[in-house]
Amino acid sequence: MAESFLFSIAESLLSKLASQAYEEASRVLGLYDHLKNLKDTLSLVQAVLLDADQKQEKNHELREWLRQLKRVFFDAENVLDEFECQTLQNQVIKAHGTTKDKVSHFLSTSNPLVFRYKMAQQIKDISMRLDKVAADRHKFGLQPIDVDTRVVHRREMREMTYSHVNDSDVIGREQDKGEIIELLMQQNPNDDHKSLSVIPIVGMGGLGKTTLAKFVFNDKGINKCFPLKMWVCVSDDFDLKQLIIKIINSADDSVFLADAPDRQKNLNKMDLEQLQNQLRNKLADQKFLLVLDDVWNEDRVKWVGLRNLIHVGAAAGSKILVTTRSHSIASMMGTASSHILQGLSLEDSWSLFVRWAFNEGEEENYPQLINIGREIVKKCRGVPLAVRTLGSLLFSKFEANQWEDARDNEIWNLPQKKDDILPALKLSYDLMPSYLRQCFALFSLYPKDYNFTSYGVIHLWGALGFLASPKKNRAQDDIAIQYLWELFSRSLLQDFVSHGTYYTFHIHDLVHDLALFVAKDDCLLVNSHIQSIPENIQHLSFVEKDFHGKSLTTKAVGVRTIIYPGAGAEANFEANKYLRILHLTHSTFETLPPFIGKLKHLRCLNLRKNKKIKRLPDSICKLQNLQFLFLKGCTELETLPKGLRKLISLYHFEITTKQAVLPENEIANLSYLQYLTIAYCDNVESLFSGIEFPVLKLLSVWCCKRLKSLPLDSKHFPALETLHVIKCDKLELFKGHGDQNFNLKLKEVTFVIMPQLEILPHWVQGCANTLLSLHLSYCLNLEVLPDWLPTFICISEHCPKLWSLPDGMHCLTALEHLQIKDCLELCIKYEPQVGECWDQISHIKQITIDEQNISKKR
Repeated sequence: MAESFLFSIAESLLSKLASQAYEEASRVLGLYDHLKNLKDTLSLVQAVLLDADQKQEKNHELREWLRQLKRVFFDAENVLDEFECQTLQNQVIKAHGTTKDKVSHFLSTSNPLVFRYKMAQQIKDISMRLDKVAADRHKFGLQPIDVDTRVVHRREMREMTYSHVNDSDVIGREQDKGEIIELLMQQNPNDDHKSLSVIPIVGMGGLGKTTLAKFVFNDKGINKCFPLKMWVCVSDDFDLKQLIIKIINSADDSVFLADAPDRQKNLNKMDLEQLQNQLRNKLADQKFLLVLDDVWNEDRVKWVGLRNLIHVGAAAGSKILVTTRSHSIASMMGTASSHILQGLSLEDSWSLFVRWAFNEGEEENYPQLINIGREIVKKCRGVPLAVRTLGSLLFSKFEANQWEDARDNEIWNLPQKKDDILPALKLSYDLMPSYLRQCFALFSLYPKDYNFTSYGVIHLWGALGFLASPKKNRAQDDIAIQYLWELFSRSLLQDFVSHGTYYTFHIHDLVHDLALFVAKDDCLLVNSHIQSIPENIQHLSFVEKDFHGKSLTTKAVGVRTIIYPGAGAEANFEANKYLRILHLTHSTFETLPPFIGKLKHLRCLNLRKNKKIKRLPDSICKLQNLQFLFLKGCTELETLPKGLRKLISLYHFEITTKQAVLPENEIANLSYLQYLTIAYCDNVESLFSGIEFPVLKLLSVWCCKRLKSLPLDSKHFPALETLHVIKCDKLELFKGHGDQNFNLKLKEVTFVIMPQLEILPHWVQGCANTLLSLHLSYCLNLEVLPDWLPTFICISEHCPKLWSLPDGMHCLTALEHLQIKDCLELCIKYEPQVGECWDQISHIKQITIDEQNISKKR
């Protein structure tokens, strides 16, 4: 299905060939005429690609023609990338090269004369192959279509962006909710074997089992009945130890940010007996509700093992709520009759469709669409995911023919087997713009129920060149966020939550199935059942725990992505010379192989949480295309490689090292660097005194236990928008900051685990006019927030001494989201409807207050 985004690939190639940088470099290297011929042929082919995409489903020969074209396009991308590598290398030699470097460069294959000859041959070969394939386009009767009109109409960015379920967002499930709550409130039977009641919710995929469980989970009556609530997503992997750890983490409010990795590491080291003791301590004497969401395990022995471990600490009246697609699993686990979830009624389906297809009340203006819409809703057969997806697809489309095309699409007539892709989802993909399709397909590289962040998506899409070139005053991140919002607008993302400057989200299992289906020709999830890797594969992901792939055979030579958590010394990537992305998180290398410096196409190298690596080869600094270098958590790394200034494309850099003094001037010379994280640098005492970072947007400082000084001002950090300071106990936030700090233009400020913080630093006030998000967590001695606080998002968690919000809260009409958690005095004072200060915050659009702690207090 990768043929479905060839238009976008052609557009990207043409954009490069038309750029001033390519034109100038091609003239210098004497390749202008060769590249112009390639560009002309490419333009002819691109003109008919959209028509070809629409006709390929019915024409096998046309699909084969597109596959041939795809191979030529991928090779063309690699050749043009060689061209970019050479241009960047020349820039580095000119700016930073020694005489020895320049002589070596002249004698190597990078010599301009040698390179010109080699490139001329490769471009000529690509042009001939493209001419040959392009000549066949006439026999398919393809018509030129210049513009991809499959646009996405976006909803307002503030709509429906939080993961909890509002009652008003759930349609047609009130009766289901009431019946489940009644089951949860019932007394457990006296029989010891069944003293822990298990209530299953069963239904096919897309019916809304998880939504219903959240609907119940967030009910105020349930909050009062169950002092402890836990939510665990089980999914495919029913690993007893990992499930116990998940339950412990869910029960433990103290697991947050900086402490979480260390705590997780400690739990992973425990045996089942130790974990059971931990779990017993968490559950002791507490009546609890545990939700086990999305269960697939049919092994009764595993379930009984888990149930018995949980049962040990269960207080009277405790309940387990299970969601599953399988009736046999429900029968195996349940102690009460299963709640069988049915499809929505036709009227409820219509109400849901209207909510997603129109703005409120707008449907009354388009009576001609109502009957067509009702016919579309019938085809969705009461499946909320299908209804929501089709409604989103038609949002802000008011031409009757657009709705008729969706209603009459032949995809509805295809035979539907049990595990087939929902027609509504496939239709949504088919009507997706080409640039969005290739981005969506990469979700297939991750396991189901993966916790996505916008940061991760940005470096994945960006490193592969999937993001359009930013226009003036827009960054690469802005383009990626726009794409995410377009996917969200099509209901292909869920739990889409804003955290100020980044987002988190999930995708539904059925949407994940769709991503696997459309990406099957190019992406491969490698597990122990895979014997060989096909030749055409572009992107590999090793997701199965403890699988090292030693027995794999491969014909693939054009692999661009390898995601290989836990990789060891047996992993060899030398043959994959066109790699763009190499993810080796939690790897066990003690040193990287020297060939890493030869992967000149590499854009992203992720070595996070390698606890063994001590040195990186200096040859890494030869990777002039490298945009993302992640070393966070490499706690044994003795020193950073020499020559960092040569990484002239570096955009996002995460650093962990034992060095006491970082090579700050080298880092400051990285002219494209916009994101910088300094983490677990235990020997660093001072950072960036007098060093300028003209384009840096985000600075994150984590767990630097000796750090005392971090001077920030607008002269040295003129573009800084986001500041995160986490668990830096000795950092003096109130010293060394001159008046220039009042000119910082921060949009987001986060302080976590900062016991020295009793009031906010005065220099934060200088950002009052730009600040959008203030996040304070585990600042145990923080007592008061200032009156000048005008933020749009304010989150305060685990600050037990914080007793008051600013006096002028009622005047902050722009404030949209306020969250208060584990700040007991605040929770009581601002308790919804009854707190003495509730009227000061009641105007805020979304308020999240931890009412369970109030109940415990009482």
